[in-house]
Amino acid sequence: MNQMIAGFTHRYRDVLIVFVALFISTLLASVAGMYLGSVNELLLLIPGLMILVPSSINMRGAIAGILSSRLASAMHLGAFDIQYGRGSVLGDNLQATFILTIIIAAIVGLIGFIIGEAAGLEIISVMEMILISVISGCFAGLIVTLITLLVSLGTYRYGFDLDLVGAPTVTTAGDVVTLPLLVVSAVFIVNLSPFWQNCLFIVVLLLLALSVVTTIGGTDVVRSIIREGLPLLAPLCILGTIAGVIYTEGLDELVSTAALLILIPPFMNGCGAIGGIICSRLATGMHMGSIEPKLIPDREVLSGFMVNYLYALMILPLMAMIAHVAAILMHLDSPGLLMMVVVSTISGLIVITALNGLAYLTASISFSLGYDPDNFGIPVVTSSIDLIGASVLILMIHLLL
Repeated sequence: MNQMIAGFTHRYRDVLIVFVALFISTLLASVAGMYLGSVNELLLLIPGLMILVPSSINMRGAIAGILSSRLASAMHLGAFDIQYGRGSVLGDNLQATFILTIIIAAIVGLIGFIIGEAAGLEIISVMEMILISVISGCFAGLIVTLITLLVSLGTYRYGFDLDLVGAPTVTTAGDVVTLPLLVVSAVFIVNLSPFWQNCLFIVVLLLLALSVVTTIGGTDVVRSIIREGLPLLAPLCILGTIAGVIYTEGLDELVSTAALLILIPPFMNGCGAIGGIICSRLATGMHMGSIEPKLIPDREVLSGFMVNYLYALMILPLMAMIAHVAAILMHLDSPGLLMMVVVSTISGLIVITALNGLAYLTASISFSLGYDPDNFGIPVVTSSIDLIGASVLILMIHLLL
């Protein structure tokens, strides 16, 4: 009996911790949404900028999510220590994170230009796209990585489960930090003369070369993270970019009903955070042997899926209400509070259903093949959420409004 009470108390505490984390992340991501709504004219004035928004935000969260998930597994396995030298858990993971940040940012800019051109959209030059992506990515990556490190050390010190708070924190940090830096970098780059753009591009090429050299000379852990992370993250950039194209093609409608534009960051953040939690817990469970990769999920996994729906029903109406109120206060158009809640909740529940299955499938396949699910779950799920979320959200807007 005492064990049942203790188990219920522990589960209740976990749910409460996650809800608080999601509530705070929703509020902060809504700030990013308000910022996106306030710069709606810039999105129209700088062709192609909206294409970079989903993939840039997602890659910051994905790379930091890999870091958070790996550190969480190290804590559960008793391999974590606060050392930053070569060969240490923290040192190797931080080095790999910075390398991935630079390389993936360049790939995001390049893919964004290629897909934008293929879609027939008006777009700035390929050099400007890469410069905007890399400059904003490097600064945002440093800040988000620092936040992830502070949260990891805090949970380690005070005995909290990093699996529960890591994903909401890093995805929110990715939203709040990346979006303003992306816009500021875009304004800065497009107003530079061709000479200074060329100079900055040379610096970017040197950074990429340094990343390759550092990887080759790194430890086995660093090379392993890059070897598993890069081939996964690079193709996933395409999903975020396609999501950006979907938003760009519907940009006039989003700008004219700016409350929907404000809703995008918290909606993607909330779904991504919930997906990150289940991915991190699945990876930890498989590492510890408490979860087996089966064709049909066991009771523990299904229980986690149901809790995800509970989280979604808690935060989806909240983010819709915040977006509506923010639009009214900013004197922007809104389709109305009820319609905002309906669009957000229905879209979110559809996305959560997709991410539950995708998270389990990704973790099971990667673990069964001998790969680390920490490196695969969060990037696959959060990148897929970009595309699935954009498609579902735009579809619901067209059907209901």
